[in-house]
Amino acid sequence: MNVLVLDNYDSFTYNLVQYFGELGAEVEVVRNDVMDAKAARDQRPDRIVISPGPGRPENAGYSVEWISELGPEIPTLGVCLGHQAIAVAFGGSIVSAPEPRHGKTSEMEHDGVGVFNGLPNPFIATRYHSLVVDEPLPTVLEVTARSEDGVVQGLRHKEFPITGVQFHPESIMTTEGMAMLKNFLV
Repeated sequence: MNVLVLDNYDSFTYNLVQYFGELGAEVEVVRNDVMDAKAARDQRPDRIVISPGPGRPENAGYSVEWISELGPEIPTLGVCLGHQAIAVAFGGSIVSAPEPRHGKTSEMEHDGVGVFNGLPNPFIATRYHSLVVDEPLPTVLEVTARSEDGVVQGLRHKEFPITGVQFHPESIMTTEGMAMLKNFLV
């Protein structure tokens, strides 16, 4: 299983890389301003991950392009900034969070599908964000998880193999992170 990770200049990217490696994946990392979608497709990845990072998805290099051009055919996971980039790629908006959450844990309620298959409901996840996906979502996206404060913490494309999580599965304080990433590889 080959995983191509678009690194949005974030240290958490390498936690994701380590977890995917532990799950048996071959992982390649490229910075968000180095490889466009065509060049990424030429790498023939089995999975794509759009990493966390600072700032807004509109300023995250090729993140939105990879999602809109590769996501319809290659299973794609967006984490934090990557999750927000999924929303933007399909016409959504990003707004300031009701309350910034950095290094805080919250209970996540989810739909039990895809990356959430077989996970306890709710489970504890770690949040590092001051921006969130605004509602209502574009009609092609659906909410898959929420935190106890009602913030969208997971979304999925209704037709394409694209999913995102606002929280950080790669954080040691996220109780089901490795299981989620394993589900993504299945």
